[in-house]
Amino acid sequence: MVKYGEICLRGDNRSIYEKQLLRQVRRRLSGFDGIHVIKENGRFLIESDDDDFDFSLAIPLVVKVLGVIGVSPCIKADCKDIANLRVQGLEYMKKRCHSLPSFTFKVETRRADKRYSIHSYEVSAAVGEAVIDGMQNASVDVHNPDVVLHIEIRESAYIYAMTEKAFGGLPYATSGRGILLLSGGIDSPTAGFLMAKRGVDITAVYFHSPPFTSERAKEKVLDLAKVLRSFTQYIKVFVVPFTDIQLKLKESVPPAKLTILLKRQMLKAAELIAANESCQCLITGDSIGQVASQTMHGIAAVQSAASIPIIRPLAGMDKQDIIDIARKIETYEISIRPYEDCCTLFSASHPETKPKASIIEAVERRVEGLEELIHKAVAEAEAFEFS
Repeated sequence: MVKYGEICLRGDNRSIYEKQLLRQVRRRLSGFDGIHVIKENGRFLIESDDDDFDFSLAIPLVVKVLGVIGVSPCIKADCKDIANLRVQGLEYMKKRCHSLPSFTFKVETRRADKRYSIHSYEVSAAVGEAVIDGMQNASVDVHNPDVVLHIEIRESAYIYAMTEKAFGGLPYATSGRGILLLSGGIDSPTAGFLMAKRGVDITAVYFHSPPFTSERAKEKVLDLAKVLRSFTQYIKVFVVPFTDIQLKLKESVPPAKLTILLKRQMLKAAELIAANESCQCLITGDSIGQVASQTMHGIAAVQSAASIPIIRPLAGMDKQDIIDIARKIETYEISIRPYEDCCTLFSASHPETKPKASIIEAVERRVEGLEELIHKAVAEAEAFEFS
């Protein structure tokens, strides 16, 4: 049983989100023969023609479908007669808890089929009584039980006691498209994941500076993209050659202003790619105050480099918040590989923390040939696609 949450509140648009989510669940399971994904009210049901199919192979795939909040292995009882539910509930609990010396439990029933004549509390009481009578190691605790036995009354009845928690959010690619500025650090892939979780279709851009950054730094970023692909099912990555732009700025601007000006050129290049890819926003891993270029003054000084919205999903998070998410989505161990990106290598020893946008823009205008270098870099970008 596949559960989804937020999209149930979508009113007239709910069916659009449900259809997209259903397509994505089916696509995830397309490698298995004889699997059927059926829609019921507020749930998807995954069934197999093979009675011996190992659903533990399918659950990790479905858990990563954005929009899904949980997946529950369950048994299906086509006969909803209360006597049968008592038998099925007891048999389920015996299989699950027979090896425990003792355990507490309660039964929760959800009657989605309102035509069913027996009230939810009556079903819970009857099945709970059967478990108590049939298992000497069982006792009831309605406040803090070891096991919660769930019964959902639908076209059939479904019995389960475990839900594998998923990531929730909205179905992927239901909220427009965005360009993710993807570095090899911890923050930007986390930002990309959070925007994907809000339904944004992600295309990534990485700025590569050979010989100052190695091929391993590039491989690290592509590996991060592959992890994001495990949630999005497809991702395109543009690797933009950035060396000429960085060297031009390094020889032309004061060192304290270099970091801010580098970020502005990245945003300009990313916006050109956004136009080519029909994307409506840019996405960065900025977290307020985390580094010198991410102060409020620094953010204001880079903002005018782009004419489309810049989304910063990590803005209010501290570093530990971000690391916790990175660990959960399995990007952290890749991000801490010791291969530095171009931002790290070209950062100033003492960057300006309170730059003025007007001064930064004036310095930028005095750098000849900068716009041509940006267009050239975008034209020479290498594209990688992972599906």
